[in-house]
Amino acid sequence: MSLELRNVDWQAGFKKIITDVTIAVKPGEFLGLIGPNGSGKTTLMSVLGGLRRPSRGDAILDGQALKNIGRRNLAQRIGFVEQQADTIDRITVTEAVSLGRTPYLGLLSPWSQNDDAVVDDALDAVDMRSMKDRMWHTLSGGEKQRVHIARALAQEPEFLLLDEPTNHLDIRHQLGILELVRRLPVTVVAALHDLNHAAMFCDRIAMMDGGKLRAIGTPQDILIPENLRDVFGVSATVEPDDIHPGRCMIRYHAGGANTDVVSDFADIKADIKKDRIA
Repeated sequence: MSLELRNVDWQAGFKKIITDVTIAVKPGEFLGLIGPNGSGKTTLMSVLGGLRRPSRGDAILDGQALKNIGRRNLAQRIGFVEQQADTIDRITVTEAVSLGRTPYLGLLSPWSQNDDAVVDDALDAVDMRSMKDRMWHTLSGGEKQRVHIARALAQEPEFLLLDEPTNHLDIRHQLGILELVRRLPVTVVAALHDLNHAAMFCDRIAMMDGGKLRAIGTPQDILIPENLRDVFGVSATVEPDDIHPGRCMIRYHAGGANTDVVSDFADIKADIKKDRIA
């Protein structure tokens, strides 16, 4: 059971979004994908999930190129939760989660009691069973996100790909969702915005910068002050987690952001003031 990218490029027109990325996801791990906005995280996730074909290189599942695997088969093995997934259909929460069973249904495989049980388990997993009869359009952003994750869980995938899964969630549900996916018997790849979440929950972290894979390793190997300064432009102290070897905790320094941006902004304001005086 393996999922990997080998020397992958992806470009839009003449612009390369990711360049020469090679990465192998280890079975059973929680792999976090981090990087500044625009570093290529979402594109890499969509290539890894088979939603986009590489411009160069290969995306491979168990030795077979994703492009050669049927969509139905792929959907049974890889669950993908996009960052901005939505629907305008007037459906209930249960109906939305039931869409995750679509890859298993057919003329010879109608809906069964097992499908009902899988959907109920998925709703329980994200603490949404009590809202199963609510209409989709009445949900908050955080509630919708939890339903999307439940829909992916209903696919019973081997790999669960999550693009910014904690968007719109309050802190309790952010931690709850990440704790949930960490306990699931699946291999998880998640693009994460919060670096401390990556430090707390991930077995390994892949750091993207400018469309390239800068480094990959344990949280303690990757989330070092030099990387935080060079890639994210922030100053921080990183402390090892004595309870969980290989993990760490980040303490940001107030006023420790990259001063180049502040300096450039000050120069622009000064130039505008001079122009007005002139």
